Formats: sequence, structure tokens, C-alpha cells
Amino acid sequence: MKLVIADDHKGLRAAARRVFDATHQRCRVHWMRNALAHAPTKQRMAVAAMIKTIFAQEAKAEAMVQWDVVADALREKQPKLGALMDASREDVLAYMDFPKGHWPQISSTNPLERPNKEIKRRSGVIGIFPNDDAIARLVGALMLETNDEWTVARRYMSLETLARVPNTDTLRLPTAAV
Repeated sequence: MKLVIADDHKGLRAAARRVFDATHQRCRVHWMRNALAHAPTKQRMAVAAMIKTIFAQEAKAEAMVQWDVVADALREKQPKLGALMDASREDVLAYMDFPKGHWPQISSTNPLERPNKEIKRRSGVIGIFPNDDAIARLVGALMLETNDEWTVARRYMSLETLARVPNTDTLRLPTAAV
């Protein structure tokens, strides 16, 4: 099973399915920002709290049921928010088809954005690179640092842990609400 994590972009969604035969995961953080933009300013904290109950569920089936409950409650006073929720449920909850230990890293583009920001920061300090090899060394060093951080901080990615995870092809849950 493959997963492409991106913001809401129809072209990326179509390419993920057509070219990579992969599921599209819409960044949960950016989706939340988009959703809260449809809520009145004074109600954003309450709306955010309601939406967060969806992501606190232990399984995708439970999250989908909670999604419907929250969407129905919000739809009455904020029809645009209800429509956004109706249109984006599958993309926002796609990460829940994967092992739970991976959810924090695959529900958002933030883990992908961090190395990009670090490359930008460090290359800004250097200013001008003498050649292409210098750029490759900088990016390679940052990727090695990132790999080391993930290896140490995320023990669930160890070979021993991965050996205990069943084949993800068998973890696909039905997409219809239970």
C-alpha cells in the first residue's frame, strides 16, 4: 500500500492515484486551518475542539462515525464547513489505513516540511555554493541527521518493530461508515 501526503490539490490527488497507484493523504494540519477559516472567529476554539475528537479515535471506523457526528453538528450553523467536511473525509482520514505507530508522521506534511526549512536556513547562511557537489553534501548531511533523529526518537521504526507489523495490505479497512 502506498501513500502520498500533500495539501489539497486536485492534480496531485489525481497523479497519486493514476501514476503511483497510491492513496492521497491530505495534510491534517492544513486541512484544519482551512476548516477553521469557515468558522466564525469567536467559535473557532469550540469548532477546533469538536474536530479534534475525530482524530482522537482509536480506529478509522470510529473516526468516520465521529466525523459524521461532528459534521452534522456543524452543518446547521456553518454550512460551508459542513460541505468541506463532506468533501474531504476520505483524504483527511486516509492515514488511518496504516499502522497506528505511523499516524503522527503520515497524517501531515509537517515532518516533510521541516527538512525543507532546514535546507533553506542552512543554504541561506552559506550564500553561494562553489559547485553542485557542495549542495549535494549539505543536503546529504541534513538527510543523514534527519535519519538519525528518526531512528533514535522513533523506535517503532526499528527493524524489530517492523518485523512484528503485519503486511499493511491486510490492514485496509472498509471506507464506509460502520
